[in-house]
Amino acid sequence: MNPLTNMKNVLKLSEQDLKFGGKDSWHDQYKDSAWIFVGGLPSDLTEGDLLAVFSQYGEIVNINLVRDRKTGKSKGFCFICFEDQRSTVLTVDNMNGIKLLGRTLRVDHVSDYKPPKDDKADEETKRLYMEGCAPKYS
Repeated sequence: MNPLTNMKNVLKLSEQDLKFGGKDSWHDQYKDSAWIFVGGLPSDLTEGDLLAVFSQYGEIVNINLVRDRKTGKSKGFCFICFEDQRSTVLTVDNMNGIKLLGRTLRVDHVSDYKPPKDDKADEETKRLYMEGCAPKYS
């Protein structure tokens, strides 16, 4: 699907939630994941810049800014994990479709995040990648 069409569809879903009171929200299907996808990023943003922009919606525990292996330059998208899954709902609803440095952001939930293969990661980071960081509710 065209990224712009997808962004508009997410905005429509959020508007419908508001209209119907948000009792059975489309966000509920992502309740077990605290990861979001952010696309359309300017290539000169760093992890620190992303932390400054997105931490207004909750405590960020991991940022995977995808970079070109050869040049190290950002590919314009990232994955962010929040400490609390509810922060993902706030972020998707408030950041999807906004302009940041002249670029329109696409922000959406990620249901099944696949961590990058990183042999140099410490044990705690590997555990976080494997188990995720969303709190488990019974």
